[in-house]
Amino acid sequence: MFELFSVGIGPSSSHTVGPMRAGADFADELRALGSTVRTVRVDLYGSLAATGRGHGTFAAVLLGLEGNRPETVDPDDVAKRSAEIEATGTVLVSDRDEVPLSAEQIVLHPLTVLPRHTNGIRFSAELADGTEHEAVYYSVGGGFVERESGAETVNPLAGTSRVPHDFETAADLLETCPRTGKTVPELMLENEIALRGARTGETPEVAEREVRAGLLHIWEVMEACIERGFRGEGMLPGGLGVKRRAPGLYRRLVDSDGADAMDWLNVAAMAVNEENACGGRIVTAPTNGAAGIVPSVLYYALKFRPHLAERREETVCDYLLTAAAIAVLYKRRASISGAEVGCQGEVGSACSMAAGALAQVMGASAAQVENAAEIGIEHNLGLTCDPIGGLVQIPCIERNAIASVKAVNAARIALHGDGTHRVSLDQAIETMRQTGADMLSKYKETSLGGLAVNVPEC
Repeated sequence: MFELFSVGIGPSSSHTVGPMRAGADFADELRALGSTVRTVRVDLYGSLAATGRGHGTFAAVLLGLEGNRPETVDPDDVAKRSAEIEATGTVLVSDRDEVPLSAEQIVLHPLTVLPRHTNGIRFSAELADGTEHEAVYYSVGGGFVERESGAETVNPLAGTSRVPHDFETAADLLETCPRTGKTVPELMLENEIALRGARTGETPEVAEREVRAGLLHIWEVMEACIERGFRGEGMLPGGLGVKRRAPGLYRRLVDSDGADAMDWLNVAAMAVNEENACGGRIVTAPTNGAAGIVPSVLYYALKFRPHLAERREETVCDYLLTAAAIAVLYKRRASISGAEVGCQGEVGSACSMAAGALAQVMGASAAQVENAAEIGIEHNLGLTCDPIGGLVQIPCIERNAIASVKAVNAARIALHGDGTHRVSLDQAIETMRQTGADMLSKYKETSLGGLAVNVPEC
């Protein structure tokens, strides 16, 4: 859960958060080798090369090599330090060795896709003792990073400990809930308690307290992002001339004592994604490009459903646990990477997560939760990822708002039924996977097709 909902920076989980984690991991390896670093080179492949500049990949990699990590780096320092590196032509590798860096040492291969994933990064360094050190990483979506040697992850809190309620499919969840008499969030909570206990040695009581505290912290960061987005002004960076709209809409709603739930849902989602576009502090949910949907629907629920606000902490925990359980299905059975399956894997999965989670806190059965999640993805199937100028702005910001409304509607439809329906969530996820495999690469976060080529950048 804390890998799927990880604190990082904008504008992209796969192109900013993941590459920074990879750079920091490589820097740790160089530091452990003990020898001074003479030169360093970075090769970016596939989607990372095609849209890397607009997605903040260059700055992320360089700051990662200096030892910064997305969950702790100050977003305000990223642009400043990146400009300093460019001006001086040197990077402080491992926060220790000042290494010359020229444009020729960050090499782009937009038409080359490494075997494992389209988001490939190769780091190579020459050391003072005459040896060379190299590593290949894949940023596989949502900030998750894997090494070429295996499914090793360099995400925080990673673990492979056995959990009491392992599930691969939604069908597994629908079988486990009635058999155990537990809800989806209760199953997920027990898994998280077991994972944390295995890592820390804490008792189940202490582990549960810490897991719940972690969930409330995640919501605190999400809510703070919404509030910052309400007050941000001006134009978004990158040169497209996109104005931040959330602050104006927020002021109109406040001034008119506006109580239109859909307007508040829209403005919350846009606020998050405008913050993301500015490189602000973001929670992947499950990615940065789709980071506005899960928090805006929870914001809506707490604002317009008094009975949920009255038990705020329980609502927050149950909502995020349910959303994470649904995200696990996409991560295991398909993908949450826009570069791999298009935007259906990002906005589509986030819509599905929010729909199921909202249904859960509104009192849904496990079958109704699964139904809501299925509706959420079914009507996002085939969604392409074609950001104009390689920037996470158009169509990404509005798309989060639209998907948030879809999520609420999906939950409402599911709650009006008894959970029985024709298309299962597992079937819809498999359809998403197949559709992503069939989708032309130009529609998968390369900015080589769709809106990216039909709308002039200037």
